[in-house]
Amino acid sequence: MEKLWSLSAVDMARAIAGKEFSAVELLNAHLERIDEVNGELNAVVRSIDEAQQWAKEADQLTLRGEPLGPLHGVPFSVKENIDVAGYPTTLGVPALVNAIASEDAPSVQRLRRAGAVPFARTNLPDFALRVHTRSSLYGLTRNPFSQGHTAGGSSGGEAAAIASGMSPMGLGNDIGGSLRNPAYCCAINALKPTAHRIASASSTARLPPNLAGQLMSVTGPMARRVGDLRAMFDVLAGPDPRDPLIAPTPPTPREFSPCTVALLAEPPGGYTDPTTAESVRVAGRALSALGYDVVPVEPPMLEEVHMVWAQILLYDTAISLPSLEGIMSEEGVELLRGSIRRLPEPTLQRSYELHQRRHALQREWANFFQQYQLIVGPTWTEPPFINDLDTRDDAGRSQVAELTRFVAPMNVLGLPVVCVPVGIHESLPQGVQIIANRFDEGRCLAAAADLESALGVFTPVSPWGQRI
Repeated sequence: MEKLWSLSAVDMARAIAGKEFSAVELLNAHLERIDEVNGELNAVVRSIDEAQQWAKEADQLTLRGEPLGPLHGVPFSVKENIDVAGYPTTLGVPALVNAIASEDAPSVQRLRRAGAVPFARTNLPDFALRVHTRSSLYGLTRNPFSQGHTAGGSSGGEAAAIASGMSPMGLGNDIGGSLRNPAYCCAINALKPTAHRIASASSTARLPPNLAGQLMSVTGPMARRVGDLRAMFDVLAGPDPRDPLIAPTPPTPREFSPCTVALLAEPPGGYTDPTTAESVRVAGRALSALGYDVVPVEPPMLEEVHMVWAQILLYDTAISLPSLEGIMSEEGVELLRGSIRRLPEPTLQRSYELHQRRHALQREWANFFQQYQLIVGPTWTEPPFINDLDTRDDAGRSQVAELTRFVAPMNVLGLPVVCVPVGIHESLPQGVQIIANRFDEGRCLAAAADLESALGVFTPVSPWGQRI
């Protein structure tokens, strides 16, 4: 018999509505799975005590025959830099263990209104400022496929929990790949939405987000199946008074005909592992067989886009760095210092010009999407790296910066991206990004679903990479 925790979130909700099993049974199955594997992975860092009561209330609604939400009774996990009322938003550091949220973040609130049950918090690096998940509060999260390789970051706890069956779906965020990096490393799916599509707010934050955060940071869903991403996105998208930047856009269409795809197997600006490049071509061939017009072509000015992202983010980070010292781990602070040192000296004039250049680059890419409706390329240009390579030495930091060079451009351009797995090579996941023009998440999701149907699903797994 198929284990309850191995089902898709959509199938879980359908089965609960059909009274095949209860929300309490489903929650307990996930809690048992956490007991079974979390000791090896260290992905889940806290349970939400009220989850049992919320699951019981969900079952009472089912028994009374009342209208049910689209994710009724489905448990979900939440990265510990997203507020859950009554629990600390620690950002992975000991100094914030008492930063108790007074209300749910908009994304948590929306999922709860759709019937879902928050039940666990997941690990992240200090202040979510690393592409590898080791926090000074909770320690290292391990990749379910290989204990010696990174689970990615900063939503690494979330990805490892979902990939290993401890959670069916969850919430993360992304200012430079923090949804997509761990989704790639753990062979699950993630949606980085268009900027200003899904509301974000925190009752524990002392200050509003800096300019880089306002422009580029997004909250998004993570899951093992593309259909679950779609179900979550339908619930999550839309305005909230706590986030004044959210665009009140109409619902995203579900049906799309095959379109023209720009395929980029080897992004400029550095080395691409041959097996990684081939995994992109595998995705291209699968889409071509499904009727997509796949054309090898490079989007405009990629290296400049990446540099603009780095300068906008790290110039803001440099201003806040003194307040992080003594709170963030020393290795994390040194990683930021090293990244800042590699950039031109920040000046008011340079910052002024950066934002003008960002607008010009967005216009160039908008024109590119008139001819190519989708871009498909690698997430990282190499396989997942060994644990802590990013802080080992300057060579390690440079290698990690280079292999993530096709991730961050989508943040500065504000574009929607679905990260989808396409295979396993030598026990490590492979995956691609599917990128569309602003507010065209539906097209990304449709193509990702087509790839999933053609190439398969690669999780859940037990440590270390054992298929269920």
